[in-house]
Amino acid sequence: MTELDRHDTIRAVHWLGDRLRLLDQRRLPFEEVFIECHSAADVAQAIKDLAVRGAPAIGIAAAWGVVLAAQHTPQILSDCLRLLRASRPTAVNLMWALERMQGVIDQGGDVARLTEEARHIQEEDLAANRRMGELGASLLSGGGVMTHCNTGSLATAGFGTALGVIRSGFAKGKVSKVYAGETRPWLQGARLTMYELVRDGIPAQLIADSAAAYLMRSGAVQWVIVGADRIAANGDTANKIGTYQLAIAARHHGVKFMVVAPSSTVDMATADGAGIEIELRDASELLGVSGTRTVVDGASAWNPVFDVTPSSLIDAIVTERGIIERPDRKSMAAVFRPGAAE
Repeated sequence: MTELDRHDTIRAVHWLGDRLRLLDQRRLPFEEVFIECHSAADVAQAIKDLAVRGAPAIGIAAAWGVVLAAQHTPQILSDCLRLLRASRPTAVNLMWALERMQGVIDQGGDVARLTEEARHIQEEDLAANRRMGELGASLLSGGGVMTHCNTGSLATAGFGTALGVIRSGFAKGKVSKVYAGETRPWLQGARLTMYELVRDGIPAQLIADSAAAYLMRSGAVQWVIVGADRIAANGDTANKIGTYQLAIAARHHGVKFMVVAPSSTVDMATADGAGIEIELRDASELLGVSGTRTVVDGASAWNPVFDVTPSSLIDAIVTERGIIERPDRKSMAAVFRPGAAE
């Protein structure tokens, strides 16, 4: 086992030949419970309910959902793809994976060919994460890093995007401590990122989301490292709500800001962040904690799941294709325009 393998022990998506097994992330960290999906509808519901979450993992799960549809309900395959597409609107990886599966269908691919494509999507994501970890770690010079939401093995095929950079950086001695924001209202940082970091032996402390700027001011943080759900053609980046304010605070305090995401997250068809649809979820998620209401009856809430960080606040975007420093429309096009080398 390599040093990296010791810090990469979790897999959340398992294909079992006739069903998809997902680690139910709503039950973590106290229960490691798997749910089994036997149909595309089951997969779509798991995505919608956040049993599986993280842009890459959503795309992988959706690809396996197409395989399940082809196995069990081929007569309504198109309806199943529409159902999967509608499960969550912001993460572009979902649409990217379904387009790949649709391409196989359009070429007359059978269940075996669809299975092969879904497996490629999953394996490619793991390889991309390892590559991004190496590239992102090369930018680090030691010290503390801050991260937001969960971008690790739970959110991907394994290893993680932003958390993959942190894993790689820690293995190379370039990360001494990780500060994880709690990430209200679903507490992905508190429940999931801390679960991964503690399990894999990486020194970490949880902070309240509202403590981030004060911590940056102390000098304890050299980089903020986050993932992405969609990156527009100019580098504007949609990520978990709260990311934008972290980028503003980082720029004010001289802290570097890194976005880590596979190329499947880049949406060159969307010119800038204004064109990214931001998912709004039910207000009840913000009015309580773990199903227990904490706000007076009659109160209302606004509950966007994502925000958009302008590219002008991003020091580096890291994908498996390379590092884009100070991203803008020109530098993004050089890597992601049609025909650019992959």
